[in-house]
Amino acid sequence: MARFTFRGGVHPYDGKDISKDKPIKGYNPKGDAVYPLSQHIGAPAQAIVNKGDAVLVGQKIAEAGGFVSSPIYSSVSGTVKAIEPRRVTTGDMVMSIVIENDGEFNEVTYETPKPVELLLKEDILKLIQEAGIVGMGGAGFPTHVKLAPKEPEKIDYVIANCAECEPYLTSDYRRMIENPEKLVEGLKIILRLFDNARGILAVEDNKPDCIKVLKELTAKEEKISVVSLHTKYPQGSERQLIYAATGRAINSSMLPADAGCVVNNVDTIVAVYHAVVEGKPLLRRIVTVTGDCIKEPCNFNVRIGTNYRELIDEVGGFAKEPEKIVSGGPMMGFALFDLDVPTTKSSSALLCLSHDEVADAEETACINCGRCVEVCPGRVIPSRLADFAQNNRKEEFEKMNGMECCECGCCSYICPAKRHLTQSIKSMRRTILADRRKK
Repeated sequence: MARFTFRGGVHPYDGKDISKDKPIKGYNPKGDAVYPLSQHIGAPAQAIVNKGDAVLVGQKIAEAGGFVSSPIYSSVSGTVKAIEPRRVTTGDMVMSIVIENDGEFNEVTYETPKPVELLLKEDILKLIQEAGIVGMGGAGFPTHVKLAPKEPEKIDYVIANCAECEPYLTSDYRRMIENPEKLVEGLKIILRLFDNARGILAVEDNKPDCIKVLKELTAKEEKISVVSLHTKYPQGSERQLIYAATGRAINSSMLPADAGCVVNNVDTIVAVYHAVVEGKPLLRRIVTVTGDCIKEPCNFNVRIGTNYRELIDEVGGFAKEPEKIVSGGPMMGFALFDLDVPTTKSSSALLCLSHDEVADAEETACINCGRCVEVCPGRVIPSRLADFAQNNRKEEFEKMNGMECCECGCCSYICPAKRHLTQSIKSMRRTILADRRKK
């Protein structure tokens, strides 16, 4: 097998031409800002403000609820209007802090940290933890936890996930084009935590301009290299990325650190730069608003907590009525039934499509063609796993390595019978994981 790729995967229409040439545009919300207390994997954050309190931009409004948790900061100035359940992109009702935005965006004074070269490793980790940084590629894992493995001396590679393999998304692409120096400096900061590690900027080869810029910036960096990955979905999935960039394999029972690797998303690494160099908490992220229904596609620098409906208004509304609206990309995003939800730390895109191919597809019987097996990067048999899942046969599901599924959606995409393979497998995996937690 050739290096810089992995076995399996698919090549869907990438849709990136719609928004890739649209420069990042700042946006300040006009309405209330909503901050769900669960914007990350782990324990929910705990509110430290009360209804009626006045807050400033950059003020901490929720403390981490444990080690695997993350604090939350206000991205607007105004008054705490309520602390109540609000709808999020997954459809769940999550306890949230609602701030009535005064539109003035008065900001706290940030304490500038010491120069990076004078900071100890524990100082860097503390700054990252206090800034509320989590994985901004979608998973939302608290970054300070990821950067503090039990044996840091065994970390050989810090990989910057610059693949952005999900169709339509261009937020990371614009970050690499417009702020490449912050990405490189952020990676250098993370490398200070690991004495034996080298940095890898892993970019799919459909972004030659990014590869060129990053190679120029790192030409004199002995510990950083730029790797051009074969363009294929899900190249940016953590397991597939590690294998493509290093040749090392991990399974569902392993962490990247078990293979001597740490992986961080582009926007996450830039957030590390802002926290450690400027002392600023995580307040903003880049969100792509795109799709064939959008009048003026855009990459927004969004204040976390901004309502999705405001972003649609800012791009001029819909050119035509969408059949499907997705938070994230078409392969792993969440379909929305209501635009009245807030952007969070892990919001990457708002995708509006005129045709809902999934709804139109009529599911038929499996024809045993084996295409799902050919494209599966987890090397399992999706058709069989879906059968076990639909019949609640947990033991057989686990015996057939169902927990190795990475839920990328390749099997559902390629299936000629239009079976909802990923959905069935994902539901069973959730059930098994819940059972394990109970035990």
